[in-house]
Amino acid sequence: MRSLFIFLFTFLLTVSAMGQQRQVADQIVAVVNDHIILKSDVDQRVFEFVQQMRDETFDEQMWFYVLESMIDNYVLVEKARIDSVIVSDAEVDRILNQRIDELVQQLGNEQELERTFGQSIVEIKAEYSEQFRQDLLVNRVRQLKISRINITRPEVVEFFNAIPADSLPIIPESVSLSQITVIPPPKAEARENARNLAAQLRDSILHHSASLEELARRYSDGPTASQGGGLPMLNATDLLPEYAAAAAALDQGEISEVVSTAQGYHIIRLNERQGQRISTHHILISVPEEELDEEYAIEKLTAIRDSVMHQGKSFADMARTHSDDRNTGPAGGRLVDPQTGQRFIPVNQLDPALYRTVLLLEEPGDISPPRSYQYGEDNKRAFRTVKLNERVEEHRANLEQDYQLIRNFALQQKSQQILSEWIMDLRDEMFVEYRIRVPEYDPMDMPDPLAPEIPGDTNTPGQQELYPETN
Repeated sequence: MRSLFIFLFTFLLTVSAMGQQRQVADQIVAVVNDHIILKSDVDQRVFEFVQQMRDETFDEQMWFYVLESMIDNYVLVEKARIDSVIVSDAEVDRILNQRIDELVQQLGNEQELERTFGQSIVEIKAEYSEQFRQDLLVNRVRQLKISRINITRPEVVEFFNAIPADSLPIIPESVSLSQITVIPPPKAEARENARNLAAQLRDSILHHSASLEELARRYSDGPTASQGGGLPMLNATDLLPEYAAAAAALDQGEISEVVSTAQGYHIIRLNERQGQRISTHHILISVPEEELDEEYAIEKLTAIRDSVMHQGKSFADMARTHSDDRNTGPAGGRLVDPQTGQRFIPVNQLDPALYRTVLLLEEPGDISPPRSYQYGEDNKRAFRTVKLNERVEEHRANLEQDYQLIRNFALQQKSQQILSEWIMDLRDEMFVEYRIRVPEYDPMDMPDPLAPEIPGDTNTPGQQELYPETN
């Protein structure tokens, strides 16, 4: 999949280009309202696109296509301004910090990143923050438009019937699965040690003027520790229930008591509240993985499996009651394809641990013994039992078995068409001027290499590949 914001993510392939200073003399090739597009900007984007796609070669049409894409992006930035669509500083900082952290991990340390870019971390953030803001705005305007597009069943049937029979794709073997997850609780002594450390850190903040951010960098096990434990403005439903409840009870700037969650022990500071959305900083002290009570998790899952297999209990009801996975538990444990949102997952796309488990499930209704796996964004060790609900063998696509999948493809095509036409209409409402001669070609012939992909934005299931890569 195309990386988020090509201009930054291909830096490993374009280090020398990114380390050079721009030439003072340059040529303006296009203007969109008050925005100017320089030839050097288009050259760099084309170079990065070619490097990213690997199998693409440069030609004149690609250069002009990238120019058109940059014009479209500025048109959408102007549309965002007209419609008062905004992106907060916290959102920009969150995405930028996340990307900086990824680059630091790839290169080994911050010093190597600074050497590669020829800039300090502060300077890198300052240079790219505005481009990140524009890309976030463009993505948000696109998604607002796409969210209003729907498709009827007759349109799906028409789309399917237009595909030649010998061109219909082969749908690989897929499975419908459910799971019940149990996260091993900490052993009593380890839990007490973690809680005591959290309490000591809280005392340092309240009574000894210690900085929560500095303590987070030194002690926190949370994923945002390197940013001082900061979390952006989030809905309470996006947070662990215990965390959200504790944070919501605070006044702005207040420090919480030690809060226990499935992740460990938190010290929380409420920064800002906007309705049901809150911004916080926190320190997380978790229990080392080797100090978790794995036997408890295995015994609990074994008992649950026995209740379903031999006592007539419902797997879905047991998942809702006992599963520690808050993503699948409320849905009766049902797993979905993370790319499409569909309940049938191609076997060849299962992660290795789940694939090995499914291999042992022969008939619908079979339930696996407890097996360990890596759970959540922080890859915490957990245990699960998996039920095979249904298996569909490899077959040629058809409306009866694959309607939802076909609908998603049809909706993608319709959305792309409507979005392209809409952007062309927006161009007519704005001042767009070329300062160079532009050859005629159909802009629908190629995908948009600059369409940003923003983690965290909600796409309709099946629309994750709305702007597909060039084949």
